[in-house]
Amino acid sequence: MKIKSFIFNPFQENTYIIYDETKQCIIIDPGCYTLEEQNILKKFITNKKLKPVKLVNTHCHIDHILGNNFVSKEWNIELYIHKEDLPLLDSATIISETYGLKDYQRSPHPKYFLNHGDKLSFGKSSFEVLFTPGHAPGHISLYNKPNNILVVGDVIFKKSIGRTDLPGGSYETLIKTIKDIIFKLPNSTHVLCGHGPSTNLRFEKENNPFLI
Repeated sequence: MKIKSFIFNPFQENTYIIYDETKQCIIIDPGCYTLEEQNILKKFITNKKLKPVKLVNTHCHIDHILGNNFVSKEWNIELYIHKEDLPLLDSATIISETYGLKDYQRSPHPKYFLNHGDKLSFGKSSFEVLFTPGHAPGHISLYNKPNNILVVGDVIFKKSIGRTDLPGGSYETLIKTIKDIIFKLPNSTHVLCGHGPSTNLRFEKENNPFLI
């Protein structure tokens, strides 16, 4: 399994392409907003001769869905989210205007909803879906045990956690999510965050001021 990350849009959001030897890939949280950012994503996929098969949002805050329309149309793939984040997705046009993102292209409606324990498959690989609310009501994380990888969106960052002051956020829920779900995974788990650098769970247990 190979991972390529991009930093997109004014929020400096991490977009991930994850693929394996079959060349099938999933695109997670496409934040590509400008034409230049869209071309960067497309160029990588074209040069690597990848075949996108699924579009996944860990959650539907505007910075993580700005490229949903482009990705779904460019590669004719369906969107996967948790149903509890559908209200965020549906209100994205209004939210984008609030942030001055006047060129936001409306995201497609999801055809599939992901639930805790589901398997998200592509090529010869798969991720287990973990329901990890707190930052957003329908937030999910994706865990691949064989490669020791956790795509965690905005649940946890290196020495920090996701903000909980946005609609649907809950500090108590987020801390419970991290301690009861995220921290039950192996300490060596490599954590791919929605913003900033990657980390691992042992480091966060020992150094994250919100969780010590």
